[in-house]
Amino acid sequence: MTLYPTAFRIKRGDYSLINPTFQRSAEDVDLLFEILLAGMQIQGGEHDMLIPDEELASLRCVEKLEVICEDVLPKTLSDIRRLAAELNHRQQPLSWQDFERTVLTLVYATQRLTRVSSQHQREAWTDAARQLFSAVHKDLRPS
Repeated sequence: MTLYPTAFRIKRGDYSLINPTFQRSAEDVDLLFEILLAGMQIQGGEHDMLIPDEELASLRCVEKLEVICEDVLPKTLSDIRRLAAELNHRQQPLSWQDFERTVLTLVYATQRLTRVSSQHQREAWTDAARQLFSAVHKDLRPS
């Protein structure tokens, strides 16, 4: 079962991407960590990724991260709940691509949580973020 089906049907302008990933090396992992620490925001909607640090935002490799955040990650609460349920039932470890996407979805869910005002929505997004965190934590534990 594919956790992120949209990763296999991305069309942007004149080109198509199949299964885009940001991290290909230890340097990419460090860069993603630096981007997250710089305050990257995933808003939800068109052009929804914002990196406040202009130097980091201008890096060519950030384009793939933008595609992942805008076109691959689930953004609705129902889609994130579906993903969390699928992750909860998985027996095998995540692929590194799905691990990256799950971490980024967790970032999105926690950022979204800070922007909701109703108590009911806050509880729903908190539960979704908790489930995503549990999936990431489970995947990091030794087998």
